[in-house]
Amino acid sequence: MSSALKASLRLPEFVARVARQASEILDARAAVLALTRGAGLEIVLENTCRGPERKTDRAVLNAALIQLNQKGFGPILSGRAQHLIGVELAQKLGWQRLCVVWLTGTEGDLLGALCLVDWQKEISKKDHGLIEALAEHASMALENSRLFSRIEHSKRQWVEDFDAISDLIVVHDPANVIVRVNRSLAETVGARPSELVGKSTRALSVIAAHETQLDCPFCGEPGAAQQESVLSSGARAFLISSSRIGAGEEGSRTIHVLKDITEQRRYQTQLQRERDFNTKILNNTQSMILVVDTAGLVSYANRRCYESGYAKSDLVGRALREFISGSRRARFDQAFQSALRGIASEQIELPVLRGNRSTGQFSITISPMRDEEGHVSSIVVVLTDVTDAAILQGQLRHSEKMAAVGQLVAGVAHEINNPLAAIVGYSDLLLENEGIPEIAKEELRIVLKEAERTKEIVQNLLRFARQMPPKREDIDIHVVLEQVLQLRTYGSSGGNLEIVEDFDKTIPHVFGDAHQLQQVFLNILNNAHDAISESGRSGNIRITTRECGGKIEIAVRDNGTGVSDAARIFEPFYTTKDVGKGTGLGLSICYGIVKEHGGEIVCVNNTDGIGCTFVIQVPAVEAKAAEAVLAGSTEL
Repeated sequence: MSSALKASLRLPEFVARVARQASEILDARAAVLALTRGAGLEIVLENTCRGPERKTDRAVLNAALIQLNQKGFGPILSGRAQHLIGVELAQKLGWQRLCVVWLTGTEGDLLGALCLVDWQKEISKKDHGLIEALAEHASMALENSRLFSRIEHSKRQWVEDFDAISDLIVVHDPANVIVRVNRSLAETVGARPSELVGKSTRALSVIAAHETQLDCPFCGEPGAAQQESVLSSGARAFLISSSRIGAGEEGSRTIHVLKDITEQRRYQTQLQRERDFNTKILNNTQSMILVVDTAGLVSYANRRCYESGYAKSDLVGRALREFISGSRRARFDQAFQSALRGIASEQIELPVLRGNRSTGQFSITISPMRDEEGHVSSIVVVLTDVTDAAILQGQLRHSEKMAAVGQLVAGVAHEINNPLAAIVGYSDLLLENEGIPEIAKEELRIVLKEAERTKEIVQNLLRFARQMPPKREDIDIHVVLEQVLQLRTYGSSGGNLEIVEDFDKTIPHVFGDAHQLQQVFLNILNNAHDAISESGRSGNIRITTRECGGKIEIAVRDNGTGVSDAARIFEPFYTTKDVGKGTGLGLSICYGIVKEHGGEIVCVNNTDGIGCTFVIQVPAVEAKAAEAVLAGSTEL
């Protein structure tokens, strides 16, 4: 009996065996077996051995057995049925005597109840012992049966789960013989899972879509417990995760999980293309593009920034406002704060420190960059160097201003010349008249002198207005400079003043008006002398000549007070001298003369902070240059 019960692992077979064995022991008329289901009992078998069958109200009987079990009697309970399950139920079932055997597990939990009805003989001690043994073995068999059922269910569930996985899975032994595949892999190669088991893994080479010398198209480095690789199969791509489990050659298994990453690869490729495209745009634009965090620190700079002379350490991690000129940082801070609030700024022009430590004029656009939630996460700053454009605009404005002032001055000069000529002429006539008293002649001489001085001022105004054509000839610029130095006797009037002549005597001649060039140099030297006198220091003026790119360059450097506004120094009527000491026309006239000669004149403060330097460039004498100058003078 024990062997038979142990062999009965399946529940239906077990139930039949237990009921039959128990009925034979007591020669019972009927047997009922109830098993636990959750918190209650459920009848699973009714077996009538002899006598008429009666329909059992299973729900009522289940409730009666549960109530009986709760009373806490021993493992075997026998007696009259009406005492055990109640008179009404006993009469309804037709049961006279009832033996209830409780089936319990190893931990004392209730597994079920076996009911033997109306046995024929008295229950002896021997029968009692047999029933107890039957209950013990039945309980063990029942536990095993339930365990086996759970294992079977778990196995079926595992197979279903294994086949439901969308990734491709194959398991093979050390000989590369397929042990198991899931349904997804089998469908990929056009077969059923059972058809692939036992075959070589080479049968799966169709997935690899490439020639391989390995018996398994998915195995990589031999002996590695775990590894990952990417397999391209035509238009598809798989991420292969391989694991080796088990010990020894015979017991080991290799599991390959192939995850289809075709879409991910496509998205990655597309994302990389977009990233490369955006990077190319950022790196090939002519503007400098910076990304700044909300604290104002630079986190990214495009290639144009580094091509402009900045080093990565100069930009990344530093506050962008440090590169803005101190006097204009407030304007930048205002635009930056607006960007933090989500408002893009219009183009603003600010002085910015370049990579070579010089300062240039930049057009700046500041725009907010938002995250997925719409919050400003960083700021994009676009900088365009407009220094040359700003200089050209300034020169254009200056030229327009000079032209307008020139027209005004020319008109005024012509109007003054008419009465001035009469004053000079009549003054000369009166001086020659013998009837004029000497006292009056003395006053007439004063009038004539002031009229002559006024005439000279008018001549300067006409020269400024370009109304007097220059006389062009081949001249040596050093001769002009030496004549100017002789005219200006600095030694007698300036005290402690040193003039250094750094002349390159090998430079070519220039084509121009010597008198007008003398006026330019004399005016510059006079201004230098005045600036040195104002500074109160020992004077030093250095005059340098050299050839530079087909032009003759004359530089006059002084150690005076410098200029407060170099951009306006050549504007007419602009002067830094006290009232009555300057008209503001001298440098404007110099500017016009140099321009007429096809040259350039600039003024810059010295880098050491002492004094300034005037640089004049005029074309050297060459056939083509002379023709161009002549053509220009004809047009003028």
